[in-house]
Formats: sequence, structure tokens, C-alpha cells
Amino acid sequence: MHLPDSSRATWRKSSHSDDGEEAECVEIAELPDRVAMRDSKDPAGPVLAFTNAEWSAFLTGVRVADFD
Repeated sequence: MHLPDSSRATWRKSSHSDDGEEAECVEIAELPDRVAMRDSKDPAGPVLAFTNAEWSAFLTGVRVADFD
């Protein structure tokens, strides 16, 4: 899968995220045909990309506690 350029993406964290230095968070960015995810402590590091369908399935799984 080709990852679209995410260098100019608008990254955001969850509103539940702690902003402290020891915070362990991920950030997401909505790209034209993907949702990108990265580690907030390593913004220059690797980026994972998911199709919109994959991201939607993941969010549904979180809501119904599939991962608990």
C-alpha cells in the first residue's frame, strides 16, 4: 500500500489524552483516502495508514469492547 504524504497533515490526539511529558498517546490525521496514525512522542517516526473502512471497523470494535 502506498502511504500518502502526511507531512502537511493536521495531527490530533484524543481529548482524553494527558499532555504531560510522560504521556503515551497516538495521534491521527485524516488524509484524502486514509487515516494515518503515529506516536505523539515520535512525530518523525513511522506512520501507520488505514483505509476508511478499516478505521471504521476499528472504531466499532472499540465501542463494543471487542478489545477488552
